[in-house]
Amino acid sequence: MLATARTVEGTGGPLVAIDAATVRRTLSHEAAYDAVRGAMIALSAGQVRQLLRSFIGLETGGTFAIMPAAFDGAGVFGAKLVSVVTGDDGRRAHQGLVVLFDGVSGAPVCVTDAAAVTAIRTAAASAVATEALARPDARILAVLGTGRQAQEHVAAIAAQRDLAEIRLWGRSPDHARALAQRLMLETGAPVFACAGVEAAVDGADIVCTVTSAHDPILKGGQIGPGVHLNVVGSSGPAPAEIDEALVAKSRFFVDHAEHVRVHGGEYLRALKAGVIGDNHILGEIGAVLSGAALGRASADDVTIYKSLGHAAQDLAVAAWLYERLK
Repeated sequence: MLATARTVEGTGGPLVAIDAATVRRTLSHEAAYDAVRGAMIALSAGQVRQLLRSFIGLETGGTFAIMPAAFDGAGVFGAKLVSVVTGDDGRRAHQGLVVLFDGVSGAPVCVTDAAAVTAIRTAAASAVATEALARPDARILAVLGTGRQAQEHVAAIAAQRDLAEIRLWGRSPDHARALAQRLMLETGAPVFACAGVEAAVDGADIVCTVTSAHDPILKGGQIGPGVHLNVVGSSGPAPAEIDEALVAKSRFFVDHAEHVRVHGGEYLRALKAGVIGDNHILGEIGAVLSGAALGRASADDVTIYKSLGHAAQDLAVAAWLYERLK
């Protein structure tokens, strides 16, 4: 467990070390929303330099990844170092650190728990994309998955939208029912645990897929006109939560085009199947936010935001925490 703050000899000043509990206590969904929104706009405007994630496969079957980035003009750079390990229950655990450096002195100034940052900033990014792409009257949310990201996505989107109804689906009906009861108390909105994917998404305006599925759980025929989807759970080139038909019928937006063209499983499967072309990515969400790219063109459009997560989001949140806590 990291201490809240300590001084490391040789840095020329205090190195702020922020543990998971402090992240959760300090970082609101509204603050994460603003930080991530700014990072997305900066990335799409060419004001962030970042490399593709580097992966090392571990002997245990897990993965170790390094995600570096630098903000132009902001005076910060750094990286997220993260391990992804699948537990006995089949759930993937993301653990690691976000390390922030001062752009002038080159000194490390902040080390933050990456799991807590990732959980909150990922949901905040989906909330940003939802505000940019969903219909203004969209108020019924369906979440596929019952893990940490499911909880965070409900909280983040509920912070931006007055939701009339929330539906949950997960492979464990018991987990779905327990989460529904907890979220009903937290949000004040009606929350229902659904027996199947089709029941969860039928009539929903906003759909979030936050599962560890390797193969699609959601198909194009299950989604009607006007729906916005945040596709979040798969983060590598092999897994895919939605099928090729759903990708093909959508206006398809991404957090970072370069990453999705290499690691976006849903996009790559649809491309390989020949149902989309290289130009199916209509833009990054940061370009939609800045007005450089058109998002939703009509009320009947099916819009998709494909999220892989990138270091600029992590560093923006870490920088906010550093300024708050230093």
